[in-house]
Amino acid sequence: MASVTSIYSRALADVVFDRKLDVVKVLQEAQALTALFADSKDLREVWEAPSIPGEQKRRLLDAIASRQGISREVRNFIAVLIDHQRISFLAPIVKQFEVELGERMGFAEAQITSAKVMSQDARKELQSQVEKMIGKKIRAKYELDASLLGGAVVRVGSTIYDGSVKGQLERIREQLVSGAS
Repeated sequence: MASVTSIYSRALADVVFDRKLDVVKVLQEAQALTALFADSKDLREVWEAPSIPGEQKRRLLDAIASRQGISREVRNFIAVLIDHQRISFLAPIVKQFEVELGERMGFAEAQITSAKVMSQDARKELQSQVEKMIGKKIRAKYELDASLLGGAVVRVGSTIYDGSVKGQLERIREQLVSGAS
């Protein structure tokens, strides 16, 4: 699945940048169609059914695109997924497309988990520090985990920066155990 999502997300990103399309608009359109596809069992059954001719599937897509004001490029992209029987991968493709757009624009996705709600100033300061460490602008998503006791854990890709009290206590415990042996 990873190669399918990568191939199609890169292809859509190539179209967006080659044609200088509005990145935010294309992403919103793709996300809207993904939500519609996820929420409608009937739509999924039609678009995924091998017994229904592609022409009928594309007519349904055209009606949806017209009603929702979907651009020709996004409509065509969905049509390609339908025609190549890849529509079931729509959600992960769009998620990877969002990551691909961010990377091409010099952003990295960061997941920041803290023990308590951070003030705007604290968020800005932490984001600034992370951006300096990785050399890229970040788009942060925040969540809470009271078990951290204090501080924060930042995940950027597969790299984890653990500045939590829980993490510090765990490192101290490991030092004590390894020193005692």
